[in-house]
Amino acid sequence: MSAYIPAAVGMSLADVDTPALLLDLDAFERNLDRMDASLAGKRINIRPHAKSHKCSEIALRQLARGAVGVCCQKVSEAEAMVEGGVPDVLVANEVVGAPKLRRLAALAKRARVAVCADDAGNVAALDEAARAAGVMLDVLVEVNVGANRCGVEPGEPAAALAHAIARSKSLRFAGLQAYQGAAQHLRKAEERRAAIEAACAKVRRTTERLAQAGIACDKVTGAGTGTYLFEAVSGVYHELQAGSYIFMDVDYSKNDWTESGIPRFEHSLFVWATVMSRPAADRAVVDAGLKASSVDSGMPKVAEVGGAEYIKASDEHGVLKLDATARLAVGDKLKLIPGHCDPTVNLYDHYVCVRGGKVEAIWPITARGAVW
Repeated sequence: MSAYIPAAVGMSLADVDTPALLLDLDAFERNLDRMDASLAGKRINIRPHAKSHKCSEIALRQLARGAVGVCCQKVSEAEAMVEGGVPDVLVANEVVGAPKLRRLAALAKRARVAVCADDAGNVAALDEAARAAGVMLDVLVEVNVGANRCGVEPGEPAAALAHAIARSKSLRFAGLQAYQGAAQHLRKAEERRAAIEAACAKVRRTTERLAQAGIACDKVTGAGTGTYLFEAVSGVYHELQAGSYIFMDVDYSKNDWTESGIPRFEHSLFVWATVMSRPAADRAVVDAGLKASSVDSGMPKVAEVGGAEYIKASDEHGVLKLDATARLAVGDKLKLIPGHCDPTVNLYDHYVCVRGGKVEAIWPITARGAVW
């Protein structure tokens, strides 16, 4: 890994080398404030998803504002968070394979760690790993509430798996993971609300079946940036796992927020890029392509510069289509709003944290590349 850092504290933004991942601290902090305000008075906890930021510095700021812990997707992310001082981590995903299970159980000696399961064989393997490590491991049953990704079916199948966890010697049944990821980017608020109402019905069916079986379910966790207020007022969920709200991206900005009650969070995350070529009147090329910004959810959007549209990405080049009003020359720098914030973050080693046109801090992306 290169030790190169494209900026230094106190440097003018104009002098920051490119490509760089910028975090506008004012916008970032306003997003944190908006989340806090939107949940004020509601009996709900927030457990932000660290897969969005992959940064223990940000996680600690979220904890300082009252988050009960963070979510991660991989054991390696959880290890990075715990190493950075985070005391409570939920791996909101299945963990399969002996090496990963050993690491997960070892991590449970250092912090409060929970994990999800949707398979009886995996539950047995988790129990074996926890017993070998001498720990009690919290396990949540992941329920398929409509995303059709991981998750056991609601009702009796989920209850049967919860029973298997509860009777395991080294596992503790810790509740239900119920994330409706497919709802997050439905554009109309009423579509998102309807999807969450359907998810809540599946959760209720499951908790009722658990109660019939004499199994206490003290936690239902899930939700994302596009829907979290619907879960918050449902009376079903205890924890919210929103992650992207701190950054936002082009894809989320396409959602209709006006009828949702969810605040319109600001773009705070940008790729800082330089115009490296101006070969035609209607075209410019920047030094930020596929290796600088994820395009799985669409192309980046040019911020704060009129008449320029990012239309094509190759490995190290981003092509801008310009109209007659565009004023860009070779050497000019500009901000790009990522199409999808999470995989874009994973391309960088550091956030260059900017306030008022100056670099205020450099935060390491401690779980960058943590995919195992």
